[in-house]
Amino acid sequence: MTTANKITILRMILVPIFMAFLLVSESVPCLTAAVVIFIIASISDAADGYIARHYNQISTFGKFMDPLADKMLTTSAFIVFVACGRMSPWALMIILFREFMVSGIRLLAVSGGKVIAASMLGKIKTVSQMIAIIAGMILMYPVFPATAAGVVTHVLVWICTIFTVVSGIDYLVKNIHIFKAKEEEQ
Repeated sequence: MTTANKITILRMILVPIFMAFLLVSESVPCLTAAVVIFIIASISDAADGYIARHYNQISTFGKFMDPLADKMLTTSAFIVFVACGRMSPWALMIILFREFMVSGIRLLAVSGGKVIAASMLGKIKTVSQMIAIIAGMILMYPVFPATAAGVVTHVLVWICTIFTVVSGIDYLVKNIHIFKAKEEEQ
């Protein structure tokens, strides 16, 4: 197993640890631990991609699991945001719809012997989500007025939701041929 793939697996392992700290208590130490773990996991996303490209460790496993690890990380945070009233369930539904659609297209592609790597818009989407999540968690600190922090978090989440929709449309348009190929097989 390559170093890049090990980093991807580490990011997946960090997800339940991150969620535990975010959910266990609203105390400053738990929130700080959640923020630090999320930032480490977010940085690991860039690190594994860099290592994979720089050291020629690009693999089918990495192309498939790296985006999945990102989805696990961001979705877990968004679920907590919805539970805390800092994110609209509609925004989460839109984000999940896009993620399921992309995963479905990837599965169709894999069944045809192709692996689809993340696009630049997909990477921008992921970064926008990670920024919104980090900012949203920082705004949970008690030094920020709760109402204003909630409004800012909602705005940031809707901005990243727009990036999510745009990247989803781009992904669908660029890969529509996969559906056509599957229809022709039947």
